[in-house]
Amino acid sequence: MTADKTRKRHAVVTGTSSGIGASIADRLLREGWHVTGLSRTDPGGRPDAFTHRAVNLLDAEALRAAVVGLRPAALVHAAGLMRTAPLGSLDPAAGAEMWRLHVDVASRLADAIVPEMEDGGRVVLIGSRTAAGAAGRSQYAATKAALVGMARSWAAELAPRGITVNVVAPAATDTPMLRDPGRAGVSPRLPPIGRLIDPAEVAALTAFLLGPEAGAITGQQIVICGGSSL
Repeated sequence: MTADKTRKRHAVVTGTSSGIGASIADRLLREGWHVTGLSRTDPGGRPDAFTHRAVNLLDAEALRAAVVGLRPAALVHAAGLMRTAPLGSLDPAAGAEMWRLHVDVASRLADAIVPEMEDGGRVVLIGSRTAAGAAGRSQYAATKAALVGMARSWAAELAPRGITVNVVAPAATDTPMLRDPGRAGVSPRLPPIGRLIDPAEVAALTAFLLGPEAGAITGQQIVICGGSSL
């Protein structure tokens, strides 16, 4: 593989240590991509086409340093967390942490990477069906809803360069985040299909959006909800 082809099939993916981010990285690697993973820890066991850069995504200076020299063809922001609380018990610190990870990190990554991305590149942000609103999850929902407005704005800005920007928004997905004590007050809702969303299903849609056949799809929020939106 030539150096030029390697660069063109290079994706930067956040949150690759577990959950949806890990599934996306694994899917892209199977499809022949080179993947740079940004997360606190590297679970290991991946092929040589995977490079891990250890970083606390919430540390702005560390994040800036972690992406120096990267010129990928695709950027996927999959890292996330959920904190839940009803009105009367909202934690401003938790809301700020989710905003920083979901929105501010996405903004910083795109600002650093996309201007140097070649025409025809791809950006995918992992959102949530909860962006439409859910009891007890207002702070989380607000951050995921913000991703949609940001993605649509970038899509309009980048369309002349053939760079697409989309949000993939799953319903309750079978990841370690479902068992996070920070969301213990709100149980996940089982979709009408009778099971949770599989992270591999989110990865498959993401991989499609990064591919050549998705060049006309931009500025969209695509929901994987197992019938939850019906």
